[in-house]
Amino acid sequence: MNLFRRPLYVLAAAALVFGASAIAQQTPTPNPLPPKPTPNVPAPVAVQVPVPPPPDVDAKTWVLMDYATGQILASKDADVRVVPASITKVMTDYVISAQIASGKIHLTDQVTISEHAWRSGGAGTDGSTSFLKLNSQVPLKDLLYGMIIQSGNDSAIALAEHTAGSEDTFANLMNGYAKQLGMVNTHFANASGYPVDDHYTTAHDVAILTRALIHDYPEDYAISAIKEFEWNGIKQGNRNTLLWRDPSVDGVKTGHTAEAGFCLDASAKRGDQRMIAIVMGASSEKARADSAMALLNYGFRFFETHKLYEAGKPLTTPRLWKGEEDQLPLGVEQDVLVTVKTGDYDKLKATMDIPSTLIAPFKKGQQVGTLHVTEDGQSILDVPLVAMNDAPQGGFFKRLWDSILLWFHGSDKK
Repeated sequence: MNLFRRPLYVLAAAALVFGASAIAQQTPTPNPLPPKPTPNVPAPVAVQVPVPPPPDVDAKTWVLMDYATGQILASKDADVRVVPASITKVMTDYVISAQIASGKIHLTDQVTISEHAWRSGGAGTDGSTSFLKLNSQVPLKDLLYGMIIQSGNDSAIALAEHTAGSEDTFANLMNGYAKQLGMVNTHFANASGYPVDDHYTTAHDVAILTRALIHDYPEDYAISAIKEFEWNGIKQGNRNTLLWRDPSVDGVKTGHTAEAGFCLDASAKRGDQRMIAIVMGASSEKARADSAMALLNYGFRFFETHKLYEAGKPLTTPRLWKGEEDQLPLGVEQDVLVTVKTGDYDKLKATMDIPSTLIAPFKKGQQVGTLHVTEDGQSILDVPLVAMNDAPQGGFFKRLWDSILLWFHGSDKK
C-alpha cells in the first residue's frame, strides 16, 4: 500500500507548490495608463488653467464631437428630434458613396432627370437647385457635386432615383444605413430634406453620420470643401461660409427651412485633431456659422486626445489553464484613444475585467474581458479585451495536470 500511496503524496505536495505560484498569476493586475512623454529636462510647474463651460450657442440643439474617439465633448438637447432640412443630404451622400464603393453605381453613369426630380427640386421651386433640365442626361459625378456643393434638391432626387429606382425606395435605404450606424433617433422620408411628415433626426445622430462619412469615404467627403461649382452655365457657391472664414474647416453641409431654422454640420482639422460641430435651429445664417465656429474653437483649445494603448500589443498575460501555453496574451484590436479636457490626463484610470479562470481553447480575436477607462470615477470608455493569438488545448497530460492544480485551487477556496 505504501508503495502506491507515496507517489500520491508527492503529487499532492507538488501540486500545492506549483499550484500556488500558478494560481497567483491568474488574476491580472489592472494595467496602468502609459505615462505621458517626459522631457529630458524637468519642465517648470505649470499653473492649472480651468476649462470654461462651452460657448453660448444660438440654436435649438447642438453637439460638439471629437472625431477620433466619437466622444461628445459638449451638447445641448443632443437627442431631441428636429427637422433636418438639407442636412438630410449628408445621408444621401453617404448612401451614394456606399453604393459606388460596392460597384452598384458609378461616377460615370449617365442619369436621366425625371419629371419628379425636375418638378420637386428644380428651378420652379423655392428651394436650392442645380437647375437641371427635364429629361437631360447628367453624369452621376456632376449630380454628386451639385448636391453637396450647391445643395441641389433636384440633384439629390435624381441620384436617389438612379440608385434605388424611386425616391421612396431610396429613403428606405437611407433608414437601413442609419440603423447600421446607430442613429437611433432618425427617420428619413426623402433624399433632399424637403419638409414632410415623419422626417427627423437629432444633432447627435448627425454627428455620428458625419464621423462615419469622413472615416468611410474620405475622397467623397473632400467634395464638401470645394467652394463653388458650375452647372448649366450657372455658378453657385458653397453655402458653408466657414470654408472662407477658417482654412481648417473642410465640410460639411448647411440646411434651412422655416421649420428647421438655420442648420450647419461643420468639421475642421488642426494638426492631428479633428472636431465635428452640429448646430440645428439657429436664428440666422450668421448665427449658425458663428455658433459652429465657436464650438470648433472651444474643442481645439480645451480638449486633447491621447492614445492609451496600441492595437495588437499585449496589455496583460493572465494564466491559461489546460492549454498548450500557460499564458494568454490579451490586448485590443484598435488603438484605444480618449479625449479629455486639457490637463485632465492624470484623472484617468484604467482597469481590466477578466474572468478569474481561463480554460483553453480560445481563438485569436475572441473577446475574453473588458478594458474600463474612467475619469474621476465616471466611466468614459469600455473596450473589449481579446486574445492576441489562438490558444488551443494542451495534450492529455497537460490538461490532467492543470485539472489537478485547479482542484486544489477549488479546495483552497472552500
